[in-house]
Amino acid sequence: MFVLESKFAFSLVFYFLALSSLTPLAHAGDDWLPVTPDELKMTSEPKAPGAAAIYLYRQVDRDDQEGRERHYARIKILTDEGRKYADVEIPFMKGHGDIKNIQARTVKPDGSIANFDGKVFEKTVVKAKGVKFLAKTFTLPDVQAGSIIEYRYTRNLQEGYIFDSQWLLSEELFTKHAKFSLRCSTLYALQWSWPRGLPEGTSPPVNDHSLIRLETQDIPAFQIEDYMPPQEEMKYRVDFRYADDFEKDPDKFWNAVGKRLYRGIDAFTEKQKAMEQAVSQIVAAGDTPEQKLEKIYARCQKIRNTEFERDKTEQERNREKLKEILSVEDVWKRGYGNGWSITSLFLALARAAGFDASPVEISTRSSSFFHPRFMNAADLRTNVVLVKLNGKEYYLDPGVAFAPFGLLPWSETGVQGLLVDKDGGKWVTTTMPAFSDSGIERKASLQLDEAGNLEGKVTFTFKGLSALTLRLDENEADDADRKKLLEDAIKDSVPVPAEVELTNTPDWTSSSNALVAEYHLKVPEWASAAGRRTVLAVGLFSGGEKHVFDHAVRVNPIYFSYPYQDSDDVTIQLPPGWQTGSLPKPQDIETKVCQYKSQAQQQNASLHLTRQLAFAFIFLDAKYYGALRGFYQQVRTGDEQQIVLNGNASSARN
Repeated sequence: MFVLESKFAFSLVFYFLALSSLTPLAHAGDDWLPVTPDELKMTSEPKAPGAAAIYLYRQVDRDDQEGRERHYARIKILTDEGRKYADVEIPFMKGHGDIKNIQARTVKPDGSIANFDGKVFEKTVVKAKGVKFLAKTFTLPDVQAGSIIEYRYTRNLQEGYIFDSQWLLSEELFTKHAKFSLRCSTLYALQWSWPRGLPEGTSPPVNDHSLIRLETQDIPAFQIEDYMPPQEEMKYRVDFRYADDFEKDPDKFWNAVGKRLYRGIDAFTEKQKAMEQAVSQIVAAGDTPEQKLEKIYARCQKIRNTEFERDKTEQERNREKLKEILSVEDVWKRGYGNGWSITSLFLALARAAGFDASPVEISTRSSSFFHPRFMNAADLRTNVVLVKLNGKEYYLDPGVAFAPFGLLPWSETGVQGLLVDKDGGKWVTTTMPAFSDSGIERKASLQLDEAGNLEGKVTFTFKGLSALTLRLDENEADDADRKKLLEDAIKDSVPVPAEVELTNTPDWTSSSNALVAEYHLKVPEWASAAGRRTVLAVGLFSGGEKHVFDHAVRVNPIYFSYPYQDSDDVTIQLPPGWQTGSLPKPQDIETKVCQYKSQAQQQNASLHLTRQLAFAFIFLDAKYYGALRGFYQQVRTGDEQQIVLNGNASSARN
């Protein structure tokens, strides 16, 4: 499955471009490809029954000698639902090139044409430590069922650099016909592979005088499901990688990579005297080792992290004139740096303070999974520090804003990394927090009135990775967006319409292990009349599980970002004179990887409801879907159990 080509003149391996979208891209010369009468008349595709739209044609032509990639896409809109594909997103990585020459048009069912002449917008899609993805977005005009939409553009690559790349064959829509080509650099060694295999009937790529080509047809639509692994990991694709030379032995390859990485890290961090002076300003003589390490971590997080700031205009950047960072001493003295350099500063300070600290270059699992057998050094995408102290191992990354001491962002947990040293290093795996460390604690103190309305105070405490993920996701959001997000969180958790108002200002900018949101909640008619009695369900915050995994069949594995446990503690004050008629039996359902507990009790003139839902896994093969779905059905049944009250809400409503 691997092919070798010519020798590298020099080694220059960077991130591969993660080109994922529902909008493949391409070029077909100066004119659009002709639209056939059959394409105009098409109302369905037998090989994609029920499809709202399909790709009639896709083409990707990459030229690594010229530093550009041309894309072309033609989509047939088959139903009104398919009109959503008129909204196009073209992703690109900031600093690795740009999108130019966007052209688009709509071919109406009668063959008339509406050219796109609207505005192209730019937005941030993903922003993480060291990586920022943007997208060009636009909407095609006059799209209806029966229309054909097509667009093309050029992805200009960063001048002077060669990037690893890939062809994504699978897309959200069925593809009738597709062509791909890569004109590779003749100076470099090139390797390509197809980790997920190729679509049925597709021949492997062919090499025609440094032009790699592949033609395929009838590619099934990629099925997107809730809680699935990264799409790129599951798709048909062809990966390309450049290198000096290709070592066939993975152990020898990674040993050489480790030595090369160590030399670079050592050159950047070897400022012993400056770091010892810095440590003396951070820690006190009476501090315990744990206190010293936490103080150094906290001080590094106070360094201005340029990766977590809003984008600046070119004029602003020119006015600020930030100097290039060449060492940890530069980071310390200038008070700014990117995530990688701040984490490297922590490494140098920890060593200067006498700690056993080692640099670890790690993979991440947000967009794909790491496979050492493919021997791609660019897959080690970021850095952390391993500190061994009193028999414990701490994986630390202060280069991630808001990350509490001892907690990595979820994409860096449970992943392989190369602990590098002068001899090359060894493989390690970062820790995975316990399920009880993350999730939401929901506490409510509510009053039930005689009309069956529920009202009072609710507190949501987001813990661990749940809090950190919220802070990172909302880093660039304004107060209004954050308020809406938190209010939607409680609305989504209550299974009926509710009135919600956020009443506090959560701390979005700290590295606290918790983010606390306080609300005023009103749930109209939560209790309902049943003859002379009133009934209400025990699952006040069960809305999140109401429709999870309710499909009978599952194609992809189940994948959670991190293990978690949600806990509810609800007190409901009853109207004067009301009493409990009957309570449901306590629920305690436990499997090897998940647990559900629920209990309702009467305490004087109030009800006390507790609920706990925990998941102790992140990956589950699709063959276990039936068991997981059965568990969720039991959860829903438990949440729908009813409490019977000796009191009648109907007269008050009438």
